[in-house]
Amino acid sequence: MAEGLRRGSAGMKSIKDMASRQDGPPPGGFPSIRYGRRIPNTGPSGVAIFGIGAIIMGYGFYKVGQTNHQRRDWKREKLQARMDIMPVLQAEEDVRFVEAQQKAWNLEAKIMKDVPNWKVGERPYKTRWMPPNTGLIKPT
Repeated sequence: MAEGLRRGSAGMKSIKDMASRQDGPPPGGFPSIRYGRRIPNTGPSGVAIFGIGAIIMGYGFYKVGQTNHQRRDWKREKLQARMDIMPVLQAEEDVRFVEAQQKAWNLEAKIMKDVPNWKVGERPYKTRWMPPNTGLIKPT
């Protein structure tokens, strides 16, 4: 090819002088092209997925039921423990209440000592006695 670049040398005079070889199909032709959608059948069927989901949900409901039974047992045990110690707690509260009441009456006697006909501990108005709220949890 470099010889065609030199002046005066013989070379290709025309493109027509070049031997040509045209591309064509192979003998027997090209294979046919499959252009339709081919979706592979992979994975479980809808019925299988539904069945597996139902089994998993059934197991979940079973576990929820078991946990509810366990919680109910724990709650019953906690309530029983509270009921068992309630007399002791009530006795302690009664002692505390009597001491606080005595302290309040002593303070009332000291404050009202100059008032004639004052009776310590007597209510100046008609009311029903209610035990003081101590914040203790009482079983129902």
